[in-house]
Amino acid sequence: MGFRSFAASRLPAALSGLPGLRTPAEPTAAEAASFDALLHRLNYLPKADIKRVREAYKFADEAHLGQFRASGEPYITHPIAVAGICAEWRLDAQAIMAALMHDAMEDCGVTKTELIERFEAPTAELVDGLTKLDKLQFSTKEESQAESFRKMLLAMARDVRVILIKLADRLHNMRTMEAMAAIKRRRIARETLDIYAPIAHRLGLNQIYRELQDLSFQHINPWRHAALSKAISRARGNRRDLVSRIEKDVLKAFEGSQYKAEIDGREKTIYSIYKKMKDKHLSFAQVSDIFGFRVVVADLPHCYLSLGVLHQLYKPQPGRFKDYIAIPKPNGYQSLHTTLVSPLGTPVEFQIRTEAMHMVAEKGVAAHWLYKDSGGAHSAQQMGARWLQSLIEIQDETRDANEFLEHVKIDLFPDAVYVFTPKSKIMALPKGATPVDFAYAIHSDVGDHCVAAQINGEAVPLRTELRSGDVIEIVTAAGARPNPAWLSFVRTGRARSKIRHFLKNLEQDESRDLGEKMLSQALRAEGLALPSLDDEDSTAAHQWLQLARWAGNRHVDELLVEIGLGRKIATIVAKKLARILAEQGQRPDAVMLSMGRFATDDAPAQGQVTLDGSEGASVRLASCCRPIPGDEVKGYLGRGEGLLVHTADCQVGRKLFARDSEHWIAVHWAEELTRPFEAAVSLLLNNGKGVLAQVAAAVSAAEADITHILMSDESQQRETAEMNLLLSVRDRLHLADVLRTLKRSPAVLRVWRVKP
Repeated sequence: MGFRSFAASRLPAALSGLPGLRTPAEPTAAEAASFDALLHRLNYLPKADIKRVREAYKFADEAHLGQFRASGEPYITHPIAVAGICAEWRLDAQAIMAALMHDAMEDCGVTKTELIERFEAPTAELVDGLTKLDKLQFSTKEESQAESFRKMLLAMARDVRVILIKLADRLHNMRTMEAMAAIKRRRIARETLDIYAPIAHRLGLNQIYRELQDLSFQHINPWRHAALSKAISRARGNRRDLVSRIEKDVLKAFEGSQYKAEIDGREKTIYSIYKKMKDKHLSFAQVSDIFGFRVVVADLPHCYLSLGVLHQLYKPQPGRFKDYIAIPKPNGYQSLHTTLVSPLGTPVEFQIRTEAMHMVAEKGVAAHWLYKDSGGAHSAQQMGARWLQSLIEIQDETRDANEFLEHVKIDLFPDAVYVFTPKSKIMALPKGATPVDFAYAIHSDVGDHCVAAQINGEAVPLRTELRSGDVIEIVTAAGARPNPAWLSFVRTGRARSKIRHFLKNLEQDESRDLGEKMLSQALRAEGLALPSLDDEDSTAAHQWLQLARWAGNRHVDELLVEIGLGRKIATIVAKKLARILAEQGQRPDAVMLSMGRFATDDAPAQGQVTLDGSEGASVRLASCCRPIPGDEVKGYLGRGEGLLVHTADCQVGRKLFARDSEHWIAVHWAEELTRPFEAAVSLLLNNGKGVLAQVAAAVSAAEADITHILMSDESQQRETAEMNLLLSVRDRLHLADVLRTLKRSPAVLRVWRVKP
């Protein structure tokens, strides 16, 4: 049994005054640039591997010859330092070699082929995964960064060593940024705080996570960092007696219990104190739990026995106990957390864990290389692998780099809630997650067909936030599909990417069908039939390929989607296809249609589109005039927006027609309709008790429904009031019947349909 006083592998300068912490002498530039600076850390590798690492060092040294860092040191000192951090995790020789050469491709013009020939493919793949995409051209710097980040994450998903080397690289850069310009320091620090620190936390690398946070905070808010550092130093001196007393009491309690335990004092990081002050609106003096203790015991049963020892020593604070052993965090972290009341009345947190749990808590997935036989390390590795696999799934459904980065950022939440399936399986989700997130976490098919949810046996809205301990049951329906409104409240990257992927595919399919219909009708106006898109005849396939290439598309499906979205005009495409057929002698009578059927002045240039209510995202009814069956309508094919249907007398539509007449096409209503439509109605009422009930009764009597109601606050203060309704009706005749029924109501003075 022993006590390690507030020690850590590397602490900010403000913490260097802690007992037992000695700062080693800084090596000279020549010493830091030599292989000897790394050699003493590689004693865990076989001699043959050390020889290979030395060869990689020589290669990197020659590649970076003549290059210097902003501080004036030889550039090779940076790869050596990165390799040294990786050696602390006992990564294998391939990873150490990749760490030494991680900038060789990017900064020195070394090719991947050259690395494969010299050091074999696995090492070359690691280096390539760490190389940014500087050679490609991007429209913005943000796009370039997002694409490079996506490349790194996908390489990381294939081999977790990529991100371990990258985090070591970022950590050393953050430690040595003093020579950079302040603007660049803040930009790099913000990127580290937003992306790299959360990734370190997600993979269980808590030691790196804490240091990256503190270093980022130091460069983003140097004045606040300095002020808090001084305050912590003063508090450390003021509370030294309290810490010593707690230390002695705990040691004495464990000696009396005969349980072996290692007690480790620790101090909250500067950034975690700042974040607590900011989130809870506290002054520094109000932050009472600056210090804490960690208790490391032999095995799992002793964790719970040690908890009893501590609770007999000091009184626990109600509601401040968390069992992360029974329910581990998503990154594999396991410990018992309990907050006790110290002799002076201040709260002190204790964390109780085994040695294996402690190793995973500090090193996360890197613990796999430190102790390969550890069950805890294996658990962390599995959890890390599951998250990395989810990145590949998101990538498969997200082709835009910025959107991919957005999904990954959403997924990097440090807090989690723990919920149960009906079969009592525990699932960890981000704080603020909803039943829709839960459904997609189970399976994408469950999420796609989700219609309702029950929490603890009670029906709840799908946007309800989940709480730890909830039992969730999802209700599905075969015909259901994702709702675009879900994107406003889902919290996981997986759910967001799955919903967007489904909606994009749905829009593509609907736009393709609309484009095919419009092109077919435009061809009929030319006196031609649409050649079969499924025809395997080489001549027809060649004609379609010619047409697609002329339009700047890769294949005909893409062309039809663009016609459906309004990016291409069906008339122009039809005329081009007619010319292609004419040039190839493909205008026989068999494909000619009767020209007389279309040879009228009223024939639309692009044919007609039929509306029956089953249209999806590619065909929408304008909200300005809200057309319903029976109205004379026309369609505006917006660029990339699909078909927007206006009434013929809509003022908004007339302005669009005057400005962009070539994008208008004729539309008409089908005889058989699949759903009701919304119409806007205004009423002038005698203000009084029960007016709303009378209006609702009249609408119901006419077999219509109210979908939305609006009444201004000012109207409630006058004798007459104006009310605006959205009514669900079958067609124009049904609306007229509803208006007549409303006029007969005693409360209604006047009623009219709203049009722009």
